Amino acid sequence: MEEIRASPDYNWFRSTVSLKKIIVDDDDSKVWSLYDAGPKVVRCPIIFLPPVSGTSDVFFQQILALTGWGYRVISLQYPVYWDLLEFCDGFRKLLDHLQLDKVHIFGASLGGFLAQKFAEYTHKSPRVHSLILCNSFSDTSIFNQSWTANSFWLMPAFMLKKIVLGNFATGPVDVKMADAIDFMVDRLESLGQSELASRLTLNCQNSYVEPHKIKDIAVTIMDVFDQSALSHEAKEEMYKLYPNARRAHLKTGGNFPYLCRSAEVNLYIQIHLRQFHGTRYAAIDPAMVSAEELEVQKSSLNGARDSDEEK
Repeated sequence: MEEIRASPDYNWFRSTVSLKKIIVDDDDSKVWSLYDAGPKVVRCPIIFLPPVSGTSDVFFQQILALTGWGYRVISLQYPVYWDLLEFCDGFRKLLDHLQLDKVHIFGASLGGFLAQKFAEYTHKSPRVHSLILCNSFSDTSIFNQSWTANSFWLMPAFMLKKIVLGNFATGPVDVKMADAIDFMVDRLESLGQSELASRLTLNCQNSYVEPHKIKDIAVTIMDVFDQSALSHEAKEEMYKLYPNARRAHLKTGGNFPYLCRSAEVNLYIQIHLRQFHGTRYAAIDPAMVSAEELEVQKSSLNGARDSDEEK
């Protein structure tokens, strides 16, 4: 039942990367929990935002792999925020506190929606350089829950957990997907009533992304072809909203591909971030990028088409 929690990778992660707690609001109860790993010389790291049921350690496989390649990775768990503006303001203060001017964001489900809203919120003074949106959405109306969004705060924790669990896969899945679901159920159990209620409120209150405000941001849309909580219509809406986005399709992976298909997800993240190598917005330590790769990157940035591929 606890394959992932008992795994050597997870235990190595917990023993080597420390969990930090930061308060940036006047309200002391609003605590951001985060893992910040990798070279601190990197000033434009990739930040991971979890889904409704997730905590900051659900991306431990991305943290281990990407920091091993020289990337700086920050994985967040948000405090209790009841509306999107409040979240965006708190997130901006957190970036200020961490002295990060711009960042790349990987957002899963709700995390992806919040990433888009933050990019929209800061569009006049941009703080988001690129987005990777995993199993995410652009309009909360797809959940048909906007009428209940204002009452989540009244519901007991067990009822809120039942609502979230209703979106988890119930059919036959492979062993790795089953382990990922077990791990996410365990993470869900660790969340308190107000944490869950506030996340469901953000997930379901009437809101949508205004694409014209974030049209200049590089986007990769990552989704799965098998069963997930997202409808086919929601996926199509994302493709329409970002017609120039790169697409990263996984044949299988369910709701949590970053846990059960981590090698594929990590490769897609690398491919996405590679376009920024050699620029001030690189998420990788320049010393970890080979000179040859930097040259390739510069030539593609300048629009040059060099066909000699000497090895």
